[in-house]
This record gives sequence, structure tokens and C-alpha cells, in this order.
Amino acid sequence: MNHFFVFNGRRIKKIFFLTVAAILAISIIWVEKNNLSVFAPHPPAAVYSVPTERKVVALTFDISWGEKRAEPILEILKAKNVKNVTFFLSSPWSKTHPDIVKKITDAGYEVGSHGHKHDNYSQYSDEEIRKQITIADGILRDMTGKSPNLIRMPNGDFDKRVLRIAEDLNYKVIQWDTDSLDWKNPGVDTIINRVVGKAHPGDIILLHASDSCKQTHEALPVIIDQLRAKGYEFVTVSQMISQTNTNGKTVEDRSAWNELTSPYFT
Repeated sequence: MNHFFVFNGRRIKKIFFLTVAAILAISIIWVEKNNLSVFAPHPPAAVYSVPTERKVVALTFDISWGEKRAEPILEILKAKNVKNVTFFLSSPWSKTHPDIVKKITDAGYEVGSHGHKHDNYSQYSDEEIRKQITIADGILRDMTGKSPNLIRMPNGDFDKRVLRIAEDLNYKVIQWDTDSLDWKNPGVDTIINRVVGKAHPGDIILLHASDSCKQTHEALPVIIDQLRAKGYEFVTVSQMISQTNTNGKTVEDRSAWNELTSPYFT
């Protein structure tokens, strides 16, 4: 038996053009996938560093208790003519040390929030997370004259809920790429070598100005000198974010952070 197939020319032509159009569309999407992602909604994320070719780093200091270390650090920054620094202040400490807060703001340094209770906010309910950030915001606003828009969570702990709520309150969650580990008091040379050895363009460097960190003020002058000798300039976190591409190294969930580091007393 002979079989005859009758092909409809119009239909074949239509299928051909549809196939070509589909291939072109897929090709365009593939080529432009990075550009298209700019327009897609991105979930909130913490900023650890900012990609840039400029040799800039952000020195950041967390403070949540004590009064012996902050002022020597401020004196060193002044003596070394470092004008761009970011301090993350807990609100209870700020309330009990208004004179030091004033010195920080009078020097023109950037102030970010370090929250209210020094606790792991990922363990809190949404309502309590919002409460802790809001209380700290009010206290710091009253003391500095403006609301911070940067926050470093106590213990560096956060999860997706913390990020979302912080963003709702107009905050960026700021972490760090280089940890000095000064809270361990490992030795002045160790702190210097960690910071200078790990620093890179767009780096956010974690230091502390609380009393438990007994070696930071001794390491700081050398850190500043050696970073400058390598050609680095110091900027605030906000300056770094605003002046460069903000698609930095980000993490959406840091709830496992405490498994990697011990809580530090900042």
C-alpha cells in the first residue's frame, strides 16, 4: 500500500518562522540575562563588601559597652587624619555615654546602629525584631540629630526576616569581609597582620572600640600606616556604597553564623 503525505506550504512556513522567532528570543534572553536581572526584584541582602577597582576600604568599629577604648581610638584617628570612619553604636551604650557619642559625631564620623539589646535577633519574633531596631533608631536619632540608615546586627546574626524588616525600616544590614578578631585579643601583631593581609578594594573591615578589646588601639596606628603604604584610602560605608557598584558580596541568611564564631562582647 502506498502512503501519500500532503504538506501545507503555509503551515510549514508558519512553523518555520515561529521556530526562528523562538530561537532568537532565547538567544536574546541568554545574552542579556545579566542586564535583565537588574530589573528583577532582589530579596534584601547584607552587604559584606563592595566590588570596585578603587583602593578604598571602610574601617568600622562596633561599640556596646565600656568607656576606656573608644576615646583612645578617636584620638588615634584624629592624629592620623582619618576622617572617614563608620561607628556602629548600640543604643543603651550611647544613652549612657553621650559625651563619647558627641565626640564621634563632632569629628564627622558616620554613625550606624548596632541595635538595642545585644542579642541574636534571628531568634526573635517579627514584632520584637522591629521593636529592637526602632528603639535603637529613636535613641540614636535623638542623640545624633539624624536617623541612621545602616545597621550591624549584634553578633553579626540575622536571617531573611531580619533583613526584610530592616529594609522595611529603611536600613541596610552591613557585615564585613575582613574580621580583625580583635575581640579575641590575639595579640597586636596578629590583629595587624589579619587586617592588612586580608584587606582588598571595597573591603569592610570589622574592628571594635569596646572595653573587652584591649589591643585594638595599639594595632590601629600600624594598620592605618600600612594600608596607606599600600595605596588605600579610607571611606565610610555609605561613601563606598554610593560611589561604587552596589552588587557586592551579599548573603541572604546568616542564621548559621553563630556556628562559625563565638559571640563577641562589643
